Amino acid sequence: MRTDEPLPEVGDILAALATGLWHWDTATGEVAVDAEAARLLGLPAREANLTEAQVRSRLHPVDWNEIAGVVRLAAAEGTLAEVRIRVMDERGHIVRVVRSRSKPSFDPVHKTYELVGTLQEVTDPSPGTPAGRSTVTGDWRRSREAFLLDAGRALAEARSTEEVMRVAAGLSMPGFSPDALAVFGVSGDRLTVVGHRGQPQNEANPFVDMPLDADYPAAEVIRTGRAVYLSSPEEYRSRFPTTWPLAERFHRRSWAFLPLIAGGRTMGTWLAAFTHPVAFTPDERSVLTTVARMLAQALSRAGAAETQRELTDGLQRSMLPVLGPEIPGMGIAARYVPTGGGLQVGGDWYDMIPLPGGRFALVIGDVQGHDVRAAGLMGQLRIALRAYAAEGHRPDAVLARASHFFHSLSQSDDDPGDLRFATCYYAEVDPTTGTVESARAGHLDPVVRMADGTALILATAGGLPLGIDPDTDYPTTRFALERGDTLMLCTDGLVETGGHDLQTGWHRLRVVLEEHAGGLEELADALVQAVHGPSSHYTVGPLADRREDDIALLLLCRQSEECGCGESTVAQPPVRRTMLTVAQCEPARIAAARRHLRDLLHDWPSEEQQDAAVLLLSEMLTNVLVHTDTDALLVAEVSGEPGERRIRVEVTDNGDDLPHRRRPGEMASSGRGLMLIELLADAWGVAPRGEGKSIWYELYEYPDPGDGPADGGRPGGPVDGSPAA
Repeated sequence: MRTDEPLPEVGDILAALATGLWHWDTATGEVAVDAEAARLLGLPAREANLTEAQVRSRLHPVDWNEIAGVVRLAAAEGTLAEVRIRVMDERGHIVRVVRSRSKPSFDPVHKTYELVGTLQEVTDPSPGTPAGRSTVTGDWRRSREAFLLDAGRALAEARSTEEVMRVAAGLSMPGFSPDALAVFGVSGDRLTVVGHRGQPQNEANPFVDMPLDADYPAAEVIRTGRAVYLSSPEEYRSRFPTTWPLAERFHRRSWAFLPLIAGGRTMGTWLAAFTHPVAFTPDERSVLTTVARMLAQALSRAGAAETQRELTDGLQRSMLPVLGPEIPGMGIAARYVPTGGGLQVGGDWYDMIPLPGGRFALVIGDVQGHDVRAAGLMGQLRIALRAYAAEGHRPDAVLARASHFFHSLSQSDDDPGDLRFATCYYAEVDPTTGTVESARAGHLDPVVRMADGTALILATAGGLPLGIDPDTDYPTTRFALERGDTLMLCTDGLVETGGHDLQTGWHRLRVVLEEHAGGLEELADALVQAVHGPSSHYTVGPLADRREDDIALLLLCRQSEECGCGESTVAQPPVRRTMLTVAQCEPARIAAARRHLRDLLHDWPSEEQQDAAVLLLSEMLTNVLVHTDTDALLVAEVSGEPGERRIRVEVTDNGDDLPHRRRPGEMASSGRGLMLIELLADAWGVAPRGEGKSIWYELYEYPDPGDGPADGGRPGGPVDGSPAA
């Protein structure tokens, strides 16, 4: 419905109910009213097209501003706009109170509103009586209380100065809302502009760097700590003639300058400017004063948070390394995500250290705690590790020296009971061969995702966390990365988060590792997002408050043309391989070896062959620990295309005696190892290896377990040497 069209006939029906109909289009600035609406507004009882100024002259100025706020809220929420309005005569006396109900629509292109609504007189209690005045005042007070509650909540949630200014600019005060606002701060003896809304950015230039002794209301408020209210341009010009020309060009009609007080100190001034006259009644001053107090607290919190974030960013930039130049044949990605609480800098870290001969070292660790001391200890430990690595020490010696250093470093003079420890994983990598030599100090085992997507936890030898026992030994573990393999190192914040323990947390990450098909950087993001959601929540926003621990993550990929993390001209057949050392003093690692083999065979179609492979491995490792005085080295490999694969398991030791096939009696407790291998393996053998020997077996995958020969399809003869009869 347009304003130049006649009002619908329904107006006659509403008139019979003492209800007027009106239509307001802010694009044209015209208000169309029927006869009853005109009468309720104190005008002749006939249809008319009025200007906004004509309507505004009939309404209480406070109520006119309240209408604007209610309309904006109703349009945003898609609800009805309802407000009580005091109608005034030519002398400024209230003649009646009417209730306005309207349905606003908003044009986002032209930023205009169109409303069709009704007016109905509020007859009980009668306007002008004490009860009537009490009702109107009571409605306004309830509106004010609701506004202050909403404003306090919104300002409390603002995290930065920019957010505080945005919230303040969007406040719709009951009955009067400023058209522009500004926040002034203090820097030395100068007035500064912290932020402003409602005018172009360059319009603040005249007020930047103004001296505090200037004849300007904001400066006077800071000097005296008392608010300044200016109800008209004449009053402004009279009280502040020097700076009136600066304010005159903004064409405002009223100004309120209020002190921003936090901790008993005036930290700045809040300016609320209006394009219409405001009398600044006691109620209006009360609302402005309360908002100024909340605004001061919000700005104080935001300033402290921004200072903390700046300190945090500086610490992170200084403590977290740059991964350095690209390494031929290798791809590296890293992530650090701080916990949401406190300083957002804890004891987690990672590092990459160049070594002679083109080699490099990867380090990841976690110093106990999430405070400044943990961050400081972490920085010193990281420097010490780089120094020991640069001296040319092997991984075991690097961690042994670091443990001794950290034990003395972590002793607190202020609190002798505040002893800290640190977990760490240190690995030296040869990019040419893919060989990795590592030592572990109480840290999580590394994970390898093989070229075909299979992810395995590598059970590496380790010692106590750094700093607990300065004389702890750290045995080394050696393994090799095949082309296309990806090594993952992380701290426990990536695993044990959201109620997960190490086992369930690992299963969650394993799904991401095995199903991800993108590059290395995308994989790093996917692993972090699996724990903490989108990257936009890493360090800000509500999710940050729920983070339980810091995260440090390192990914190292030995590149191939299929892995997606780099370029290579070498195409390799799909191979899975794992290596594991079982020492004489660590018989419990036989269980870890069995788990490794089962993980390697996770998609092998025959469960019987899986069980057979694990049983034979257990026999071979046990024989080494029982019948020799040496350690056992396990190498397990799955090769070939699906449906035609082969599993080869080889156990090597330094013992001189070759195994012999025995004929154990019915009650014998040993001697059946080679019999089981001969019975269950498709191929097997024993081979001398200079100092020591190796025993191996192979199992073949058939497209269907029933497709093999009737006798199991085993060639039957040992290869690479035969056991003695």
